[in-house]
Amino acid sequence: MTQKGNDPKKPTLLIALIPIVFMIAALIVGIGYYEADPHIPLFLSAIVAAVVALSLGYTWKTIESGMIKGITLSLQAVMILVIIGMIIGTWLAGGIVPTMIYYGLEILSPTYFLFAACAISSIVAIASGNAWTAAGTIGIALMGVGEGLGMNAAMTAGAVISGVYFGDKISPLSETTNLAPGVAGSELFEHIKHMMFTTIPALVISLILYFVLGFFVSNEGSSIDQVTLLQNNLNDIYTITPWLLIVPAIVIVMMISRVPAMPGLAIGSLMGAVCAVLVQGVPVGETIGSMYYGYAAETGMEVLDNLLNNGGIEAMMWTISLILVAMSFGGLLETVGFFQAIVDSLMKMVKSTGSLISTTVTTSIASNIIGCDQYLAIIIPARMYAEEFKERGLKMKNLSRTVEDAGTMTSPLVPWNTCGAFMYATLGVSAFSYAPFAFLCLLSPVFAIIYGFTGFSVEYEEGFHENKTVDTNDVVATERKSM
Repeated sequence: MTQKGNDPKKPTLLIALIPIVFMIAALIVGIGYYEADPHIPLFLSAIVAAVVALSLGYTWKTIESGMIKGITLSLQAVMILVIIGMIIGTWLAGGIVPTMIYYGLEILSPTYFLFAACAISSIVAIASGNAWTAAGTIGIALMGVGEGLGMNAAMTAGAVISGVYFGDKISPLSETTNLAPGVAGSELFEHIKHMMFTTIPALVISLILYFVLGFFVSNEGSSIDQVTLLQNNLNDIYTITPWLLIVPAIVIVMMISRVPAMPGLAIGSLMGAVCAVLVQGVPVGETIGSMYYGYAAETGMEVLDNLLNNGGIEAMMWTISLILVAMSFGGLLETVGFFQAIVDSLMKMVKSTGSLISTTVTTSIASNIIGCDQYLAIIIPARMYAEEFKERGLKMKNLSRTVEDAGTMTSPLVPWNTCGAFMYATLGVSAFSYAPFAFLCLLSPVFAIIYGFTGFSVEYEEGFHENKTVDTNDVVATERKSM
């Protein structure tokens, strides 16, 4: 990290804000005014960040390494997206998703559909330990059922995302649930137990809101005749049989059995292809084509065509390219130290436990927006604030819970974040649209901040306590030494 024998300069706060302010402005102008995709604004932001880094004395090799490092973090997500594209295509061709929609229309009502969508998604995500797996399987079916019931797609997506991220957050099988305590230095099951204080109230309130919302929108849903027509058309196009539900059941069992996501979903995709050929009579060539190009149908019924024309690797390329551009930008910002410069400035304003937790929440959310990935939104604040949490005598499970409340839960709310991009590619609804209805994701960081200032469920090491009257960190340290 040297140039002509000299160490590069550390960015100041003002310098660190240059690429970030540019990014915000570019996204606002690009998306808001020109209705462009976020790829180019993020690409231009990466160029600005690189120019600033060069001016600080960083070599291009270091800058490039940081960008590649960021992309490397997203490669697993890219591979899962590829497989999810194939699974959507084959499950549509094989009649698996249509079968789930068909029976879902029989048992679900618009009045309680949003409540049920959130609850069902939660259960599947807890079992699989992965929000993406749950969204890419049961989430797709629920979007189809919601469409058939005449529900607002953004509301359905919000309920599904709230459910899958609740399950992802508290499941011991989840990568982020293991990552947060691992980076923060707490124990897994203590971390999960501690998260219940923020997550359960957020889920209960979310379910109540979905139940109430269902009463207001149920009258706008499809009539019984429309639902019947949709089911009849599905029956005409596909062989509908409950035996097809064995495929998603097997995938869920594999996830429970700790089969890694990629091979588990790949097996699910292959089973869908087998169903397409043997059950639905789709030619082998068309089945293979559905894995790359997606499934295409022309039924003459707009609602049904919207449900069935989906999937394939090709449909995921927009999202994959966004992830690559966004993660190269985020990796560059971390490598050059822009994140660190901002956090160092924030720490000067931290006085109480409440302000420390609020700052951690803010950093996690900012990392999701700027770093474009939930892993960065967990790792960066956990690493940066660990020593401060220790100095204040706070148990590290407070830190791991906070980065999950803010980092994990707000990641799908950012359209250019890997999670937001994935959910758009999978559910077909932009984060800008479903964010107001993803109640759990919105409430979790709010509870974290409230608990920080009230002290509820915030635990200290023996011999420490919170002193809300201190004005400086030096005073805090002096008082602790005297204890």
